[in-house]
Amino acid sequence: MLTPRRALILAAAFVALVGVTAPVQAADIPAPGEIVMSPNIKHVTNVPKPQALANINTDMAFQGDYAYIGNYDGFSVYDIRNPKKASLVSAVVCPGGQMDVSVYGDLLFGSVDYARDGDACSSAEQSATIKESWEGIRIFDVSDKANPRYVKAIETACGSHTHTLVPDRRRENVYVYVSSYGPRDTYPDCRPPHDLISIIKVPLRNPQAATVIATPNLFPDGGFPGVPLPYPDGKSTTTGCHDITAYPEKGIAAGACIGDGVLFDIRDPERPRVTATVRDEVNFAFWHSATFNNDGTKVIFTDELGGGTRATCNEAIGPNRGANAYYDIVRGRLQFRSYFKIARHQADTENCVAHNGSLIPVKGRDIMVQAWYQGGVSVVDFTDSANPKEIAYFERGPDNTAGPLFAGFWSAYYYNGYIYGSDFHQGLDVLKINDWRTNQANSVKMRSLNAQTQASYPERGHGHW
Repeated sequence: MLTPRRALILAAAFVALVGVTAPVQAADIPAPGEIVMSPNIKHVTNVPKPQALANINTDMAFQGDYAYIGNYDGFSVYDIRNPKKASLVSAVVCPGGQMDVSVYGDLLFGSVDYARDGDACSSAEQSATIKESWEGIRIFDVSDKANPRYVKAIETACGSHTHTLVPDRRRENVYVYVSSYGPRDTYPDCRPPHDLISIIKVPLRNPQAATVIATPNLFPDGGFPGVPLPYPDGKSTTTGCHDITAYPEKGIAAGACIGDGVLFDIRDPERPRVTATVRDEVNFAFWHSATFNNDGTKVIFTDELGGGTRATCNEAIGPNRGANAYYDIVRGRLQFRSYFKIARHQADTENCVAHNGSLIPVKGRDIMVQAWYQGGVSVVDFTDSANPKEIAYFERGPDNTAGPLFAGFWSAYYYNGYIYGSDFHQGLDVLKINDWRTNQANSVKMRSLNAQTQASYPERGHGHW
């Protein structure tokens, strides 16, 4: 939800309001740029952003020995065969925020939800009020990591804020569930109500033939109407979805759909069916993302209170807003168990709220690593979903590189023995956790990771996909 333009406006407003640019830090808040971490985490290395991508880093995906990081200006590819010496392979300049990425086979998919005057990488920003403007999914061939090749663009209603890959059982096609929101009467291709997702079918042998095959209406009743109160008490109206996480082998998906948390049956990937819906009209302002546990019996939903541009990790906001919410799936329904929010209060200049993460593959336990923007990276054991506990963390002190409230970790994922963090300005961070609760994961080797397409943990030493 965070946008550079919006964040810079908010940052300027914040400075004007408080009248300072470098407030005195509380005793328990690290100094600007200072790194603090729990004893069981090590900072392995940092790889700065490529100069060609001047905008902020966004989401990540992994395949084999490579990591891919989205950026509002394109995406970058990193060699992580030796995580201690991770290095940049290539940077593709192709502006169009927010460029969340996923990878399947030789194809990389990128989301664009800011209107352009065309689908080419050379296109320029253009108002969504203009009918000819383009937003949607871009597809690249990344078989040559040093020279990715643009393959295809598919326009979708309201663009693509995020997307989810759902391969068919024969691995002949991959379906792309496109999540988008924010309709307006002045947008010709994105008028309210926008209670749908777009489904793109991509033939893997002929990706140029990719096309939108369905736009199912998920909320025929309109979904949650919202609560029109000022921040932080307002609750967002359901207008499509922000994130959908699929678990194809179990035939299920979970959607964070602005004002609703949703379960889907996706056994027929062309016809996803809503099977359960839940709301939190007390504490959740914006249903942002969803993650299953390995057994598919729990869902963690996150609340992006303030859209990623507010200082919500403080005493005033409290522990239950801008947090994770843990639900057990009981007889097909979602039953609330608890909230979790990092306990370390952040400075008033630090945007901090629950954001993107993934599971650490430990059989018999449910453990998740997660980004909290300037709240850093947190590792939480939620095996007892009623009592989640943080077991490790890593964070930097306030980063005012581009002004207050505009920095930190967009996402943090565990992949083949290491935690990788995508930092707005600092680039790619590599961390190593050494903890008795997670160390068995060191022997698990995955072939790929797209956080919004889950798969069950592979046996030790064996990958999947």
